[in-house]
Amino acid sequence: MGHSFSATYFTEKFSRESIDADYRLFPLDDISEAKALLETLDGFSVTLPYKQAIIPLLDGLDETAAEIGAVNVVYHRRGYNTDCIGFIDSLRPCLTAVDRRALVLGTGGVSKAVVYGLRQLGLTPTMVSRDPQRGITYEQLTQEIIAEHTVIVNCTPLGMFPETDKMPLIPYEYITTAHLLFDCIYNPPLTEFLRRGQETGARICNGNRMLIRQAEAAWEIWNV
Repeated sequence: MGHSFSATYFTEKFSRESIDADYRLFPLDDISEAKALLETLDGFSVTLPYKQAIIPLLDGLDETAAEIGAVNVVYHRRGYNTDCIGFIDSLRPCLTAVDRRALVLGTGGVSKAVVYGLRQLGLTPTMVSRDPQRGITYEQLTQEIIAEHTVIVNCTPLGMFPETDKMPLIPYEYITTAHLLFDCIYNPPLTEFLRRGQETGARICNGNRMLIRQAEAAWEIWNV
């Protein structure tokens, strides 16, 4: 399993550093197909929608992946999470002293790594979901809640290429210059979510650096 970004990143890395290796994509119709990969590959990346579903197939998890509850890297049938490393390293330079609380849009595998990363950085996360059992709903986002949460992280696929006209349905009219909007999406670089924030003067950051750092961390795991 893999992501097109990772394939491009590692192909260029192998060529640049004269490494005799190959990084391929393995599209799956069902997580059960990952059993064959576990038997034939020493290591691979895991992307949506399998970051949680693959866990029962693994022999174990490292401490961070176990705490997060999601896996994006596998090595010798053991699961790891480097999304959190990419997120922490990307978000940290963008934060200011006023950032104390964050809204996390979405409740999938990426959001679990983001919640972990926010807590590591000393921020209190609040989950936002279409499912009221998983967090506050988008309809419940008031001006007061938006004001209290100066960091807003999009962990949904809304706005990702090719459906670039989509975005999370939050009340953008309440976003101010005090806010930071972080989008885990990297393609396009300026999503509709980020564009709306930019129009209000908010700080914005896309997922490109997060992807690079998680890939670098994955390479370190595979070369222990």
